[in-house]
Amino acid sequence: MRLSDRNEEQLNALTKEQRQANEVIAQKNKALDALATKLSKYLSPQIYHSIFTGAQNVEIASSRKKLTIFFSDVVNFTETTDKMESEDLTNLLNRYLTEMTNIALEHGATIDKYIGDAIMVFFGDPESKGVKEDARACVRMAIAMLKRLAELHTEWLELGAEQPFHLRIGINTAYVTVGNFGSDDRMDYTIIGSGVNATARLESFAETDGILIGHETYALVKDEVNAEEQEPIKVKGFAEPLRCYKVLGLYDDLVAKGSVIREEQDGFKLLLDLNKHDRAEAIAALQAIVDRLKE
Repeated sequence: MRLSDRNEEQLNALTKEQRQANEVIAQKNKALDALATKLSKYLSPQIYHSIFTGAQNVEIASSRKKLTIFFSDVVNFTETTDKMESEDLTNLLNRYLTEMTNIALEHGATIDKYIGDAIMVFFGDPESKGVKEDARACVRMAIAMLKRLAELHTEWLELGAEQPFHLRIGINTAYVTVGNFGSDDRMDYTIIGSGVNATARLESFAETDGILIGHETYALVKDEVNAEEQEPIKVKGFAEPLRCYKVLGLYDDLVAKGSVIREEQDGFKLLLDLNKHDRAEAIAALQAIVDRLKE
């Protein structure tokens, strides 16, 4: 009986120690989860996930990939800052960046960085749906951003903002170097290369609340996006002028508005932009096609 009592006491002591150890472990896990949540605010979700799952090493390394790059910038931001109190400007800017970031993440973008009022994101790394789909997702994202910005204008005007934000957007598809850059103690996961510079130049030449895309991006999205070629732009650092296109909208949206007629079947494709041709011209062109088919 005495031996049994001693064994029970030892067992109870071990159980108590185990419970205490489990409590300590649970507290440390909770603290680590809280820290990880805080760190996630400073990283794009894709980068955060790849690091914490071990899919990507935290070391200076890079690779070459074809990505679609996006730059946006607030038009006349400096003038806006001069006419607003810093507190109001901070709230306005944070609301704008939050709304645009939500749209970017919904479309699968990797957020590179915020440069004041400017946003830089890219598609195709660390996750990609293919070069063509990445380009399409980027353009769809840009159009969604402008649509949301127009909705925010109404809200901001009601709150007393005299000059709501307006954007310029540039999009380009090119080979770039992507990876960790910096020192052993401080790294930044980003992209570098002439394709990045070209995107920034396209953005600077875009119209207010307009989207300007490079030629390769246009080639990838032309079946889905209505775009109009512009005069090539001459920029410093590039031997040849950059071919560029102004995005007019998604064909599906334009069809819904009645400004475009689009029909596609196997071996048959019809695209009629009523903004470029009046209905009489369109009817005449279609009648000519029908007459040829009857021959």
